[in-house]
Amino acid sequence: MAEETVLVVDDSATDSHIICTALAAAGYNTLSVGSAEDAITLAREEHPHAILMDVVMPGTNGFQATRQIHNDPATADIPIIIVSSKSKTSDKVWGLRQGAVGYITKPFTPKELVDKLRDLTE
Repeated sequence: MAEETVLVVDDSATDSHIICTALAAAGYNTLSVGSAEDAITLAREEHPHAILMDVVMPGTNGFQATRQIHNDPATADIPIIIVSSKSKTSDKVWGLRQGAVGYITKPFTPKELVDKLRDLTE
């Protein structure tokens, strides 16, 4: 695998660290931001291989950011996977309707995370 960069968007430093560690162990480069607003900006600037997006964040939430990134012609081709503790079926359906290609519910194992990322981006 070429060194692919994944943008991790999570306002929890702990969750972000867990995700970035799992991705680094699988050979991915990571960028990490703690807000949806920063994710929208960085997606345009860096055009990562994929985005792992939390939902519950202050300000713009992950659903709103997913919709903005998905609807922007400059970033529409970046696959977004929601990674959230929101586990209701309605949350998953809503995330996919905003433009996400997948949904992972916290807690997850590093293997589940990496397998889902590979399945949805390769």
